[in-house]
Amino acid sequence: MLSLRDVHVHIGKLHILQGVNLEVKPGESAALLGRNGVGKTTTLRAIMGLVSKTSGAIKFNELDLASYRPHEIPGKGIGYVPQGRGILSEFTVRENILLGTFARHDGRPEIPEICLQMFPDLKLSLDRRAGLLSGGQKQQLAIARALAVDPKILLLDEPTEGIQPNIVHEIGETLLTLNRKLGITLLLTEQHIRVARRLGDAFLMVDNGRVVTNGPMAELTDNVIHKYLTI
Repeated sequence: MLSLRDVHVHIGKLHILQGVNLEVKPGESAALLGRNGVGKTTTLRAIMGLVSKTSGAIKFNELDLASYRPHEIPGKGIGYVPQGRGILSEFTVRENILLGTFARHDGRPEIPEICLQMFPDLKLSLDRRAGLLSGGQKQQLAIARALAVDPKILLLDEPTEGIQPNIVHEIGETLLTLNRKLGITLLLTEQHIRVARRLGDAFLMVDNGRVVTNGPMAELTDNVIHKYLTI
């Protein structure tokens, strides 16, 4: 479904991605792991066209994503939840979700029912200013906005960062439902190994701008964790 082949990204004089190779299969939930600063966020941003690759290929369902502008990429079926959530605080919950519909291939300017089914708390707060929401509610809103795109795959950058443990569990359950019941493919970055193991079928370990090892989540051993994640 999604593949990166020898992708390099330079930001200024920094060589951030140094030949990333990865593949995410349809229906899979894959966790992109690694220490801070190794290129996980840049990988997701490169997929979305938010940073320009220097070389390599990024394909989604055989489409060359380099052929599209960043605002066109969601319309190909890719939802994106950025680190920090990217919520527009002065907009209402309704307006934030409707922003996601602008990228829909069918062009329907209405909130999809799935957004309200998955997050009933947001349904009760549609006309509330988004800046007044809690951190967990803002993350729910960011996911709902990405779902409004009608995605085949969701890219989530640290979806549990800065969220209370009980809300982390709720968001985890939501992501499992989206993946296992609704068939939406997931690629997520995650700092918490316990969360990654719960949500992921597979892992991809990033170090120094490359995917250095990958496999089924069962192969994410303590030795691999110690080698690539321990500071």
